[in-house]
Amino acid sequence: MIVAAVQHDIAWEDRDATLARVEPMVRAAFDGGAGLVVLPEMFAVGFSMAPERVAEPEGGPTAAWLVEQARGRGWLCGSVPEQRPRGRPRNVLVLAGPDGHVERYAKIHPFSYSGEHEHYDAGTDLLSVEVGDVRGAFFVCYDLRFADEFWGLAPATDVYVVVANWPAARAAHWRALLVARAIENQAWVVGCNRVGEGGGVAYDGGSVIVDPWGNVVADAGDAETTISWDVDPAEVARIRGRYPFLADRRSS
Repeated sequence: MIVAAVQHDIAWEDRDATLARVEPMVRAAFDGGAGLVVLPEMFAVGFSMAPERVAEPEGGPTAAWLVEQARGRGWLCGSVPEQRPRGRPRNVLVLAGPDGHVERYAKIHPFSYSGEHEHYDAGTDLLSVEVGDVRGAFFVCYDLRFADEFWGLAPATDVYVVVANWPAARAAHWRALLVARAIENQAWVVGCNRVGEGGGVAYDGGSVIVDPWGNVVADAGDAETTISWDVDPAEVARIRGRYPFLADRRSS
């Protein structure tokens, strides 16, 4: 299955402007053959710590837009600040399918360094789901630093998807950790980051697709662009069959 990562700028806290900007990029990715299109973290409004301005109800305008864009085309994901009946909002990766089906993953590790934990509650459950013929596991930004969350899902995962607003100041960490997650789990990794500036923070993209051996096979650089690759589960099986490292991992 071809997976595309759309690396784009975000109009700060302006959902409608960003969706209008991103829609032709998403359409082009699907038209180019992508079965799964990946957008960044909080892709419609930026990494805002003002949920009172940007958070939406579950199934609100941004999630509805994801469903509309995916319908009849393929799978589409990106994270959305979503309100809940009780408690604070959560940073939720919304995965919409071609038949209107929706899966959700609430970010387990809010980014305390920026105060995210003071505005958004943490999720509790991981998301592992079949997307076409590929077994996917989905994470949001800061989750990338917690390798143990990835390890437990490895036997049932062909591709890890990480959506992010990862600052330029720590770009080296972003790339190194994505490659590490691929190597240690012998799986594809798709990391989708934003570019531009938001809330006084600079972002320089660096979205990549990494193969199960740790090779970066597609790199978006620092421009607004889309990268894609044929993410083949057979390559995961081949690497794991030849080098059965996962069997030596100690259970926690």
